[in-house]
Amino acid sequence: MEIFRSYNALHRPLRAPAVAIGNFDGVHRGHAHIFAQAEEHARANGGEAVVLTFEPHPAKVLAPSFAPPLITTPARKLELFAACGLDAAVVQPFDREFASMSAEAFVERVLGGLGARHVVVGYDFTFGSKRSGNVTRLTELGAANGFSVAVVPPVSVDGIVCSSTKVREFVLEGRLDGAALLLGRPHEVEGAVVRGAGRGRTIGVPTANVQSETELLPSKGVYAGWGQRLSDGTRWGAAINVGTNPTFVSGQVISVEAHLLDCDSDLYGERLRLGFVQRLRDEERFPSREALVAQIGRDIQQARATWAARHG
Repeated sequence: MEIFRSYNALHRPLRAPAVAIGNFDGVHRGHAHIFAQAEEHARANGGEAVVLTFEPHPAKVLAPSFAPPLITTPARKLELFAACGLDAAVVQPFDREFASMSAEAFVERVLGGLGARHVVVGYDFTFGSKRSGNVTRLTELGAANGFSVAVVPPVSVDGIVCSSTKVREFVLEGRLDGAALLLGRPHEVEGAVVRGAGRGRTIGVPTANVQSETELLPSKGVYAGWGQRLSDGTRWGAAINVGTNPTFVSGQVISVEAHLLDCDSDLYGERLRLGFVQRLRDEERFPSREALVAQIGRDIQQARATWAARHG
């Protein structure tokens, strides 16, 4: 998948592009339906399936205090676009100047600059200054500017409307099964492995302390999941703790630590991706180190069972 860093910074003309437009945070199953329609149109007309997305998320520019925590990092989002089979991604820098563009100017300058032949959007898509444009206006402007428009209705999975907002709600509540249902994969966080307090080794349970670059973290607790070393793709089952380690310290700094099953590699400095499969329990403050160690043993047994059930 080719990546272009602005609509006006293409290093070649796009070929009869079918353009999917949106923020696409999380790249969930609803987004996949939008991409599939763009791909279907592109293949039928000898064109390319292209995604137009924005960085940073518009809310971070227009209403930063209300901006949601992002489900995916920008880099991971591009990886997921590629996995969906898209031919190209246009990552448009979003600032207040861009936000001030009228709906008409957006169509003429941005979609015109891409040479769009077909545009695919979600049912609630808005565009232009102060969200002045909607899907009806886009269809009108498309007819006047030489491109067709397809509007994808809400996508439901097991009766739940698939949206980034709903995914965030599930993750923040620790309902990782619900998040996975809508995402089509476990919720993930990733970042570099850094040195922590080293308490895990002192109790016989070494952990990888991940400095998360992913904004959206599950609620405090212990989870079964997996860890993947990004340098070579190696995966291990994992028991993952998100919390403040209340048995040992008194504070509010959230850490993400993973005990990787049967892993004896030195991971300091490596980049690790963690997948959250199942919530095991809430974070607790234990009366003694021994009580904590006993519970961690039970957590690891559950994590191992979860990993074995999924990977045989």
